Amino acid sequence: MSYFTKLRWFLTIAGLFMYMADICTDAVLVFTYFKEKHFAFAALTLLFVVVGLLVTQLFSSAWYLDDLNLGLIKAEAEMPLLGVSKCGLAALHLLGMGIFVRLSADLSMLRLMEAFLESVPQLLLQLYITLGRQECSLIQSVGMTISFLNAAWALVDYRRCLRKSLPDVNEMPFGFPTVIYLLYKLSTITSHIFSYALFLIFSTYSTVALAFIWLVGTIWTHSLHTDFCSSRSLEFLYRAIVGVILTFTFFNVKGQGTRDVMIIYYFFHSLINILGPLLLFILRPELLAFSVLLCVSVLMASGSVLGLVCLVIYYLKLHPKKACREADEVDGLGTKEQPKQRLNNFIHP
Repeated sequence: MSYFTKLRWFLTIAGLFMYMADICTDAVLVFTYFKEKHFAFAALTLLFVVVGLLVTQLFSSAWYLDDLNLGLIKAEAEMPLLGVSKCGLAALHLLGMGIFVRLSADLSMLRLMEAFLESVPQLLLQLYITLGRQECSLIQSVGMTISFLNAAWALVDYRRCLRKSLPDVNEMPFGFPTVIYLLYKLSTITSHIFSYALFLIFSTYSTVALAFIWLVGTIWTHSLHTDFCSSRSLEFLYRAIVGVILTFTFFNVKGQGTRDVMIIYYFFHSLINILGPLLLFILRPELLAFSVLLCVSVLMASGSVLGLVCLVIYYLKLHPKKACREADEVDGLGTKEQPKQRLNNFIHP
C-alpha cells in the first residue's frame, strides 16, 4: 500500500483548496451576472459548477459501492482509515463533499473530471464573455486565473499520482520532466480554448461544431470498448466525459500506444487553432478590435508551437519508460488486484 508523504499531503490539501476557491469564485460570478441581468451567463456558469459537482460525487459514490461489493472495504458501520460511517458517507456525497474522503489515485481522477467538466468550460465561457465585451472585471480575472490554476494542478497531479500508483511504470520525477509536461498540456489547452472562444464570437452556432467535436471524441472512446465502470449506464457517462476531455486535450484512453492517433489529433488541433482567428479576421472583423485579435492570435500561435515542441521533447526524451515495480505500491484498501484493475482503466496521460 502506498502511504501519503508530507509532500503528498501538502499537494492534496493545496489542490483541494484551489478546487474550493474555483467553486467559490464561480458562485460569485453567478451572483454578479444575475445582478447585472445577464441571466444566460449566470445560468451557464451555474450549470458547469453543478455538472462538475454531480458527476464527481456520482463516480465517487459508485466507486465506494464497487469496493464494498468486492470486499475491499468493510461492510460494517465504519470505513477503514477514514472513520466515516456509511450514513455519513452518503450524507457527504449528497452535500457534494464526497471528494474529500477519497484516497490518492481516485481523488486525482475525480479532480481531473471536475477540471474538464467545470474549470476548463468555465474558462472558455469567461474568455468568450470578456473578449466579446472587450473588457474584463476583477472577479472575471480572478475566476479565470483560479480556473486555469485548478486545471493545471489537476493535470499534473493526475499524471504524477497515476504513475505512482501503477506497479508497471516508473514514477514521474519532479523537476524538468514535470515542467515540460505541464508546458505541453497548458500551452496546447490554452491555445485551443482561445480558438474555441474566437469561434463562439464569430457565431454562437459554433456550439454545434463544439458538440460535434465532443461527439467524435465520445464515439472514438466508445469504439475502444472501455471497461471502466461496473454499470453499463455509468460506462456510457464515463465515455461521454472522456469525450469532453478529448475536446480540449489528448489522453490515452486505454493505456496503449497511440502515436498515430496523437499525430492525427494534433493535426486537427492545429488546424482549428489556425481557422479560429482567420475566419474572424476575414469574414467578421468588426466583432473584435484588430489589436485584440492580433494579441490573441500571437498568444495562440506561441502556445501551439510551444506546446507541440514540449510534446515532442517530452515523449522523445523525458517520458518515463515502463518498469517492473512491486505491486504493493498501488493505493488500495485490502487486496491488490482490484484497486490495480480500476487504476489500469483510468485514462493515461
